[in-house]
Amino acid sequence: PQQYLSQDCHLYPQERTDLTTVEDPFNAPTYNIPEKPVTFVEGASYSVVILAGLGVAALAGYAVFKELIFEPKEYKIFGKALVRVQSDSQVTAKIGYPITGYGTESRNRAARQRIQNRVWTDEDGVEHVEVGFHIRGPHGAGKVFAEMFKDSSDRTWKFTFLLVEITSPRPAQIMLESYLPA
Repeated sequence: PQQYLSQDCHLYPQERTDLTTVEDPFNAPTYNIPEKPVTFVEGASYSVVILAGLGVAALAGYAVFKELIFEPKEYKIFGKALVRVQSDSQVTAKIGYPITGYGTESRNRAARQRIQNRVWTDEDGVEHVEVGFHIRGPHGAGKVFAEMFKDSSDRTWKFTFLLVEITSPRPAQIMLESYLPA
């Protein structure tokens, strides 16, 4: 059959060609592969792996949340002890004011932020936290050793002891708090 197309007002005969479909050579082999059903054991093992991954992610998220949102006990005790030391007239008379507190004697900032601590529960179920840190004032320096326990009656932290050991300019020891629970 011939068709006539007009181009610039002239009629030219043109043959009509039929369209044929060509199969994609890459898809042809995959049609013949039978789909293998997933067995119960395979499905269960995939589920276990996925749940384990979600569990690890949840634990990591909880650890980060706890560290960033809730202040750890040792830093709470460090803060209470530092405020008590800063407000004591004996300590400020020996090393001056303002007094700063920090973890380890080091040039490394991360090491200075780490507070030495020990957390434990005694035989009566009372929680104790012991901290040790350094202090520095304009005229001297020292170390602070403190232990606090969580009072079971009113759920507040109370000092068992708070000892300031002045190392410079002249060595001295000052006991700021001393309490033995009944």
